[in-house]
Amino acid sequence: MAEAHSAVAFSFAITHEGWDVNFDREVLHLVWQSGIRSWKKRLARFKNSIKNGVYPAPLQSLWGIVAIITGMNFSGQKTVANCVNRIVVHLPENTLGWQCAGCALLGVGTWLSITFSVRYTLKMLFMYKGWMYEQRGRGSRISWQTKLWLVMVKLFSAGSKPLLYSFQGSLPRLPLPAVQDTMKRYLRSVRPLLNDEDYSRMEKLAADFEKGIAKKLQWYLLLKSWWSTNYVSDWWEEYVYLRGRSPLMVNSNFYGIDAILMHPTHVQAARAASIIFCCLQYRRLIERQELEPILIQGLVPLCSWQYERVFNTTRVPGLETDRIVHYNDSNHIAVYHRGRYYKVIIYYKGRILKPCEIEVQIQQILDDDSIPAKGEEKLAALTASERSTWAETRKKFFFKGTNRQSLDAVEKAAFVVALDDVPYEYDEKDPSKMDNYGRILLHGKGYDRWFDKSFTLCIGTNGRIGFNAEHSWADAAIMSHLWEFVIVEEAAGLKLWADAPVMGHMWEFNFGTELEMGYDETGHTLGTPGFTPPAPIRLQWDLPAECLTTIENSCQLAQNLLNDVELRILVHTAYGKGFMKDCRTSPDAFIQMALQLAYFRDAGRFSLTYEASMTRLYREGRTETVRPCTIESSDWVKSMSDKNCSVEDRIKKFQKACEVHQMGYQDAMCGKGIDRHLFCLYVVSKYLEVDSPFLKEVLSEPWRLSTSQTPHGQTSRLDLKQYPKCISAGGGFGPVADDGYGVSYIIAGEDLLFFHITSKKSSPETNSNRFAQQIERALSDIKTLFLQWKDIQKQQKK
Repeated sequence: MAEAHSAVAFSFAITHEGWDVNFDREVLHLVWQSGIRSWKKRLARFKNSIKNGVYPAPLQSLWGIVAIITGMNFSGQKTVANCVNRIVVHLPENTLGWQCAGCALLGVGTWLSITFSVRYTLKMLFMYKGWMYEQRGRGSRISWQTKLWLVMVKLFSAGSKPLLYSFQGSLPRLPLPAVQDTMKRYLRSVRPLLNDEDYSRMEKLAADFEKGIAKKLQWYLLLKSWWSTNYVSDWWEEYVYLRGRSPLMVNSNFYGIDAILMHPTHVQAARAASIIFCCLQYRRLIERQELEPILIQGLVPLCSWQYERVFNTTRVPGLETDRIVHYNDSNHIAVYHRGRYYKVIIYYKGRILKPCEIEVQIQQILDDDSIPAKGEEKLAALTASERSTWAETRKKFFFKGTNRQSLDAVEKAAFVVALDDVPYEYDEKDPSKMDNYGRILLHGKGYDRWFDKSFTLCIGTNGRIGFNAEHSWADAAIMSHLWEFVIVEEAAGLKLWADAPVMGHMWEFNFGTELEMGYDETGHTLGTPGFTPPAPIRLQWDLPAECLTTIENSCQLAQNLLNDVELRILVHTAYGKGFMKDCRTSPDAFIQMALQLAYFRDAGRFSLTYEASMTRLYREGRTETVRPCTIESSDWVKSMSDKNCSVEDRIKKFQKACEVHQMGYQDAMCGKGIDRHLFCLYVVSKYLEVDSPFLKEVLSEPWRLSTSQTPHGQTSRLDLKQYPKCISAGGGFGPVADDGYGVSYIIAGEDLLFFHITSKKSSPETNSNRFAQQIERALSDIKTLFLQWKDIQKQQKK
């Protein structure tokens, strides 16, 4: 493929004959269209911000109230007339026109008063969390308080259809727990991990902290909780993510896998084009705020703040701390293939390119036989290096000129696409292929993912897909929502075309996303390009010898890091959510108990366990830590190896452990967690330059078992009955501790579970394959336990 020449939109020169002006009409037209598009987006954002500011009141209600007040005024209603006359006194004159203006002002004031009263009432209602602690399901009873709350929420949110950010102003602030409550929860959480002597020492440290410096630290934190929107999120983002100097690859970034039960096409360019198109549709929904906000039980909204930075976002390295830079708009994506970078325009002639048009662009890149510039192939290894090294290199060699222009093309892209030169394989009979699939997405070759970007979309040669995402800008649930949307939209499009092939001739009409999706019998995207799409622009790099040396050093560091990772993906098909519900147990608590049993058998001891939960019931909430290793869970785990413990006792202990875990999860979601509070107290202590032996020890405790559940069902269109194969295999992350495990799991269906297990090969204490076997064994033993219990119950009934 020939390289694109730079186009000059406007130039002039002074000659002896006068002015010589040259301009390119097409380029100037593109500039004009870009400006028009930008202003349209600004107006749309302004309109949406007004709608969000007055939600749940529809704007039409304003005109209704103004009309009612105007009618009452001119019909002689004294109360209204007096109010209007008081306004007219301050207007230029008392004419019919100014009377109408006075009615309008009174109407606006009345409408705003009602609207903000409703918003404040809704905010107060969302502060109630009693509904979370009440049992749901058959035979459960709801308290009268919750029933009244349900009616009130439905009444006060029954106005206009909410936009993505409509509930932001109605969400309450994250509450600050009392130090005394946090201390009690903390001491209870570490009891199964410490012997009597160590526990007594920890009790003394906690008591000294609570009676001493804690009061002063809590006072400052209380002030912050009232002054800021969320007392945790900004510090969490800054100190846990952006100030980290370790490589992002493996240590921070996470990955997601395709819906492996589906394989709609083996054509790499076609699948890439369809998924790129779906991502762009999702971006448009966010920009227009047409994406449905997530409502728990259809009533309680989750904070949508993190969606702002899904696209057009990059993490820029710094010497001491990084920055998250988000651009309002981007009309291109960056594509990496066989060591070369391209800028691909995806918005052209007033619209987003169709899948068939994007496929043309992707195929041009795949057909390009040019060789990478010196150092270009492994350039992204800099983003996998130490952050300070990358910051220094960026400042020194990418600050101006050609390198700066090319770097801007990557960093300002909507997202990055990596067209890999290997297939992504899944074979039920060969689990190692699935493991390799996960490794490709987690770290690739160490230099073929731009780890700074919000996410890199990865496409295998056989048409399977995945992603690698940076973690600081948002939590995994946000990427899971995007990924679910992408998979569902593609599946919906495929089903629609399969059910109605006769509609193919109607391509030129706008029937929505679904009718622009699909593949023909050869695996290529459907439809015919409406025009020749803009050719991909090959990015140019000028990398001096010193920069090349840094790139090679960074690549070597990345290789050492990725070679130390052991990844095992366990596909559990014996049972899933269906059996867990039959046991009347929370599926998440069920799996966490299995992980506790598996870890105890693997390590011979209990360990501090991390499970991520969300705090998005509050404004700008991110995550909180649940501690699944409890007194009750350890008691049950021990009973599984106690021959003197009966089946009934084991079941009781299991159910109790699940109840305690569920309560801990609910507490974490409601702002009653342990770890974020202690973290913020620690940050305040550092600002005040005071030492706390208690906080220092708590914050230095290693999480040897770090777990997370991948959510699904966030898209209302996900119907597993209609699209049974439309579930992602989830994703994973690297181990948090050098001698620990990272375990991500997804409850994919009634009879399907996926576990992504990582550890470090350099640790003699861990082995991902061995731990996967222990998880499989634990799940089997729990099932056997419940089946034995059911048999005993049947015999007792007889």
